[in-house]
Amino acid sequence: MAGIESLIIAPQWIGDAVMTEPLLRLLAARGERLTVGALPWVAPVYRAMPQVHEVIEFAFQHGSLQWQARQALARQLRGRFARAYVCPNSLKSALLPWLAGIPVRVGYTGESRWGLINQRLPNPSKTHRPPMVDFYAALSQSTPQSNALPQLQLPPQTLAATLQQQGLSAQGYVVFAPGAEYGPAKRWPAAHFSALAQQLDKPVVLLGSGKEAALCEDIAAPVNALRPHQCRNLAGATSLMEAFALIAAAHRVVSNDSGLMHVAAAFGVPQVAVYGSSSPEHTPPLNPLAQVLWLKRDAHYQPALDCAPCFKRECPLGHTRCLQDISPERVGAALAQP
Repeated sequence: MAGIESLIIAPQWIGDAVMTEPLLRLLAARGERLTVGALPWVAPVYRAMPQVHEVIEFAFQHGSLQWQARQALARQLRGRFARAYVCPNSLKSALLPWLAGIPVRVGYTGESRWGLINQRLPNPSKTHRPPMVDFYAALSQSTPQSNALPQLQLPPQTLAATLQQQGLSAQGYVVFAPGAEYGPAKRWPAAHFSALAQQLDKPVVLLGSGKEAALCEDIAAPVNALRPHQCRNLAGATSLMEAFALIAAAHRVVSNDSGLMHVAAAFGVPQVAVYGSSSPEHTPPLNPLAQVLWLKRDAHYQPALDCAPCFKRECPLGHTRCLQDISPERVGAALAQP
């Protein structure tokens, strides 16, 4: 397949985008020249993958068909690509390669995409879901590399410029990523993050989207009242690429199961990942330096969490024990491990 021009339709979430990297590495290794089509908030992930030749940012609104916009972009892409790999399972995501007349269109059967996808893989069982890296790597239709870990890279000048702009030094701070777009059942309590920040001997940088700025301020304010300048709230104040640079240069990262957790893993940063309603058996941080805290796995925790993982946005039982009962001291101890 050397020399083939291929279009990858990216997933809609940062964490999923990170987990497509082993797929792209496989395709590039066999000589395919890769262009990725991605929504704007996901596109920076692919700019941190050296094997990607070009990133096309889609102007499509999330959840909207936008038929005319897809047709217009398809006309621009017609004749450029021999193959397309459609990572999401939605019908909308398969429209562009079909409209552009790309001859080979690879993807899962998904939402009854007969005709739109002409090399279809069967949908995985909902009860025995494979790890997401394996799910995406299977689209290559070749034998994937065993235990492949997603990897991201940033140019050294990007790291240096971001640190200089923020007045930080590499390894001189800890990053907290306390958000989780999915919902509160994946978010370790703000009061626990605050208590942990007070235990640390390095300053804390809080990262997230603008929607998480208030949450990050709830964490930072009580800490800074006792230890001025211990916490810096940068949620919504950086570009995604700048957030990536701050994560890549951090001493440690603490997060929920979120997109930034997967980013930290792909940069190989020592990290502690706190799990609540979701499962590290399905979407773990693929990083040998990661510590995962999940009470479902704790044989000493009583009463046992028979409800986990529920995969709900909000705790259906109203207690969120799976997160509340992971203490700041326990996270701090994991964070201190070499």
